[in-house]
Order: sequence, then C-alpha cells, then structure tokens
Amino acid sequence: MIEVKNVYKSFENTDVLKDINVVFEQGKTNLIIGQSGSGKTVLLKSIVGLHDVNKGEIIFGDTVFNRLNFGLKKEMRKKMGMLFQGSALFDSSTVEENVMFPLDMFTDMSYSDKRERANECLKRVNIINANNLYPSEISGGMQKRVAIARAIALNPKYLFCDEPNSGLDPKTSIVIDNLIKEITIEYNMTTIINTHDMNSVMEIGDKVIFIYKGEKWWEGTKDDIFNTNNNELNGFIFASKLSQKIKELGAKK
Repeated sequence: MIEVKNVYKSFENTDVLKDINVVFEQGKTNLIIGQSGSGKTVLLKSIVGLHDVNKGEIIFGDTVFNRLNFGLKKEMRKKMGMLFQGSALFDSSTVEENVMFPLDMFTDMSYSDKRERANECLKRVNIINANNLYPSEISGGMQKRVAIARAIALNPKYLFCDEPNSGLDPKTSIVIDNLIKEITIEYNMTTIINTHDMNSVMEIGDKVIFIYKGEKWWEGTKDDIFNTNNNELNGFIFASKLSQKIKELGAKK
C-alpha cells in the first residue's frame, strides 16, 4: 500500500498539486488520469521521489518515504519497478543487458545468476530468443514487454508505469494492459499507472483517481465512472474517447 497525505507541490510559486490525499491499494492496478498539465505526472514523480514535495507525506507501508535520507531512499528503490513512457531502453545494450541493468545496480549477484533471472523475467513477458537483439531490432510492443521484464527483475513490491501504452496501437495496448494486470496480481504489487487512455481504465482500472487542476477531483472504480455526474470527469472521458477513436481510424488506414 502507498498513501499520499496532504501533499502539495509547487514550481516557482505556482501550485501544481494541492492537498492530494489518496490510498493506492496493494494487489490492484491504481490508475491516475487527467488532462495534460493537470498534475498527474508531477504526482507520480513525487511518489517515486523524483520531485520533493513542499508539504505532506508519501508513505510506503509504514515508512514515510519522503522523509528518508538519500541512502535509505536508495534502499527503498530496490523495492520499486519503473516502466517509463517510451520504454526508455538503452539503445546500446541488448535486450538481456537491459533487463539485467537493475540487477547490476542493486545486487551483488553473480553474472550467471543475473542472466538466469533476466531470462526468467523475459520468459514471463513472452520474449523468447531475443536476448542478443538491440531495442532498434524489435517492435514497439516488444520493447514495452522488455521494459516490463526489467521493471520486475528485482521482484518489486511497487510498480510505477508512466503512459505504458504511449505510441502503441490499440491491440498491442490491450496486451500490455493485461500483462501489467497479471503481473500485479502475481507479485501482489501496489501498481500505479499514469495514463490518459480510457481503454486502459475500462480494461484494468481497479481504482481510478482523476486529477483536475492539481486537485483530486474524483475517485472510484472503472464501474463507478459510468454513473458519475462529475462534469469535468465526463468532459475528460468524452475527449479521451474521441481522441482514441481518431487514433483507431488512423491505424486502419
């Protein structure tokens, strides 16, 4: 579980997050949605410690993460997996080397043990016989799956995903969504996904947080969305569905 309590974040006297309070539940896919500029990316980066909050607490289990010193934060990050927008694989490293990267950084495992763990993770995301290929030699969907393999290499308790379906066609997006959901249940992780993709919300949204102008404007499940009378959320949903439809029509051409 991750709890965000009374969190504020500003840049140059501009408030970006205002009194955010939310609990992200273990074993579930927790989605943060909102328009560009709403503050959802800042919230995700604040949770993982890439931004220091001005006020409030980020609590992992019983630990107030944002109060830890650098060394203790580094230890905590061993329990985190990250799936970045665009996959963020290292172009000059092979698929296998990319998955081994967190093992190189955070463990003293032998080389053979790291290779074995990397292969376990690649097999889990259905990547076979691609160990020696480079990111440029595999598809975008495969790159995402390699990035997921890298994210789970340390057997994390927490998984953070920033726009995991960015740049993917609708069919591949569903595959990635379902894989993230399966791994969340399998590892019993607290998974937080930053997305604007309403298809993802409808597919795997166990818990959904809608951020509007830096505030938590709505909270519920994917089923609750159908019954909301929140005007701003309904406007966001309509715009997202329209954008998705245009994307799908473009993919068919």
